[in-house]
Amino acid sequence: MRLHTVRDPWARPATYRTFSRTAARRRTITLGVLAAACGLVMTACGSQVAPGTAASSATSSAGTATSSGSPSAAGVDGCVTSRLKISLTNTGALAGQAGGYLKFTNDSNTPCRMSGWPAVTALTAAGQATRLRHMQSSMFGAWQYTAPPRVVTLQPGDSAYAIVAATNKPAGDNTRCPAPYVRLRVSPPGDAGDVTISAWLPGAVSYLPACASADGSPTAGTSTITTLSSLPH
Repeated sequence: MRLHTVRDPWARPATYRTFSRTAARRRTITLGVLAAACGLVMTACGSQVAPGTAASSATSSAGTATSSGSPSAAGVDGCVTSRLKISLTNTGALAGQAGGYLKFTNDSNTPCRMSGWPAVTALTAAGQATRLRHMQSSMFGAWQYTAPPRVVTLQPGDSAYAIVAATNKPAGDNTRCPAPYVRLRVSPPGDAGDVTISAWLPGAVSYLPACASADGSPTAGTSTITTLSSLPH
């Protein structure tokens, strides 16, 4: 029995050619369905891209932006009395006022932050207490309040400052001021603890004046927390 090799497909019998065309069409339809299915699978799985891909990187970047906080204050606690050394420095008399700078030094091993007005109560020798007002400006120290209050972050050993000053001349028909303040009870902003320090002003050779304004209100006040570089010294 002899076998004949057919090289030209168009030379095959008509029945064979019809079968071949039908099979080819079926293969084309099958491949099209598989391609569509693969496209659906890839789309559905797009949210489960392996780490390191573009989708994973975008998610990571968004997480970083959301979690970022205040550049200087994030994770830094407020300064409390027990972590501070508080003293009165840069004292003197200028332009009708006498005063000095309250100095708050971070005496701990970790950073802390301060902002706003310290709470200061002035005491006379007789024990009379006067809460110092929140100044908006001061000739002593040439300071002017601007909102919002500055946030000062103190590394261990660093210091922040607040002006404390009062008019040193009697107002109106008064010929003299009341007895001066001899002590200051000081609390840093936002803390209930306090320390008591001397109100003696070596640069003015006097205690902090207790002079009143023309309407009888005390003139002694304090500024917000600031840095020494922002004050003349």
